[in-house]
Amino acid sequence: MDAYDYSFFLSTMWVGPFWMAMLIAPEHDLTKKIMQGPWFFLGPILIWWAVTIASPQGLIDFAKDSTNPAGILDSLAALMGTKAGASAAWAHMVAGDIFVTHWMWKRCMEHNSERWVTAVTVFFGVMLMPVGIALHAALVRSNNSEEASVVA
Repeated sequence: MDAYDYSFFLSTMWVGPFWMAMLIAPEHDLTKKIMQGPWFFLGPILIWWAVTIASPQGLIDFAKDSTNPAGILDSLAALMGTKAGASAAWAHMVAGDIFVTHWMWKRCMEHNSERWVTAVTVFFGVMLMPVGIALHAALVRSNNSEEASVVA
């Protein structure tokens, strides 16, 4: 195992406790406390920076090669085809997943969503983000008609 394997593992394990807290005990005071600060997404972001600084050439090549719109996908594929690129991309995805999942969890708490709704959106928020967002949009609705009219 090398540093990229460790960074992949660490970025995944970093968000695990936060995700599990939102999934298993969404209303618990400890869950609310640990989800207040930036810690839930800061780890993967720092890992992304560390991987990018340790191996900047892939990102430099991507930036240089992506000036041609026809070559952007090829440049991205080349970057992602390296351990550094895949590890950085994974940290990027994990940070985004937990950030959006936090938003969905917080919105579920604000709307007093049923427990199963919170669990489903939080579960899929990290596991399959597009499914999580679609479920969240379909299942989390305002109970207050005044609030609903402001949103509409």
